[in-house]
Amino acid sequence: MTTAPPLRDLREVRVGYVPYSAALDKPGDRRRFAYYAGKRGIRFEIASPEQDYDLVILSARADISAWARYPKAKLVYDLIDSYLAIPRTDPKGRLRGLFKFLARQSRYLQLDHWKAIGDMCSRADAVICSTEEQGLDIKAFCSNVHVILDAHMGVSRTVKTDYSAHQPFRLVWEGLPQTLGSLALIRPVLEKLQDRFPIEVHIVTDPGYFRYMGQFGRASTVEMVKKILPDVHFHEWKESDCADIICSCDLAVIPLALTDPFAAGKPENKLLLFWRMAMPVVTSASPAYVRAMKAAGMELTFSTEAGWVSAIERLVVDETARMEAGTLGKAYTERAFSEASLLARWDAVFASLGFAVDVPSEYKS
Repeated sequence: MTTAPPLRDLREVRVGYVPYSAALDKPGDRRRFAYYAGKRGIRFEIASPEQDYDLVILSARADISAWARYPKAKLVYDLIDSYLAIPRTDPKGRLRGLFKFLARQSRYLQLDHWKAIGDMCSRADAVICSTEEQGLDIKAFCSNVHVILDAHMGVSRTVKTDYSAHQPFRLVWEGLPQTLGSLALIRPVLEKLQDRFPIEVHIVTDPGYFRYMGQFGRASTVEMVKKILPDVHFHEWKESDCADIICSCDLAVIPLALTDPFAAGKPENKLLLFWRMAMPVVTSASPAYVRAMKAAGMELTFSTEAGWVSAIERLVVDETARMEAGTLGKAYTERAFSEASLLARWDAVFASLGFAVDVPSEYKS
């Protein structure tokens, strides 16, 4: 019989983290490892490949051309997007490795970005992803795969309790400016509904963004939105009042381009964020959204324009249906995605590598 190696206390080892931003103020930091570390009291430093660590956690912004060659520590790769699902014929995918090198986001030139991600997954001792489908792709390179979604507890400060409808009826969309193009999918839906119901659209996002590589081509979000939907109410995203704005609306929408594997592979993070606020939500029928809706006891995911029109039309006139959709979603997040369960998922990742918090003295090395 083999004896399992002793656990090492995460609070007593050198931990490095490659963040989305040095200030740790990006959503990927606030809602993922940095959030977990704060809750568990784990000290970490901004990681450099030139330094020695016991454990390194890599966000999606890490230079994988360098870290895939790092030999000195246990590595956890937090790969939250479905890059491996992008077809190899995709023009952006074929150029992504070159552009990352030219933008100095990669130390070494890796023209095949799919291979670069595969190599990073192969080097990693554990990979975290955000959907079951993504996990299947990653398992071709790493057997130690964990699905973990975002922690939205800092955002969902308000819970909707009043489901009476406004006049005009208020739809709300929340997210990063780079994904605003998805709103074009529901423009024809809104045009059909406007003939019978006065509807206004509220957008909660950042006022500006970079079009390319996250650092080039500064653009105005307001101007972009005007090209997609001519009449919207724009709200700057702030954690302090984001939930108040959302809950002041009547129905949230999450359209996705289902023909785009990258977009269709998105996890249910945004849906869970709305549900934590007890907001009723209508979404596109992506695999993750369909699973979540079914688990919550609803069917509000659609792949056709007619389905969107019918669902929104019903929810505009039916206060009871809106309340049911919001309360069922809220109950599901509390049942399946409590803070304790999310933290436990991170615990399991590190336990698989021989690290833990609150390790009894008899199990320490």
